[in-house]
Amino acid sequence: MKFWPGESEQQKERLADAIANDIMKILHYGEVSVPVAFEEISSQEWDEKVYKPDIQAKPDLLYKRPGYDLNDL
Repeated sequence: MKFWPGESEQQKERLADAIANDIMKILHYGEVSVPVAFEEISSQEWDEKVYKPDIQAKPDLLYKRPGYDLNDL
């Protein structure tokens, strides 16, 4: 998961636990099968490193679309 810098380590740990727990509950995977990683991307790099390659270029893969487009950045 990619997001802007600024979240605390405690927030990242809580989010990772919540994501892993939902994956285990919904998909019935064991805990050893669910790694969670975060990559912090600055707002200045968001369009080139995230929006264009992951959102704009692959719209059919998105199950949850952002509420903004490139013009909003």
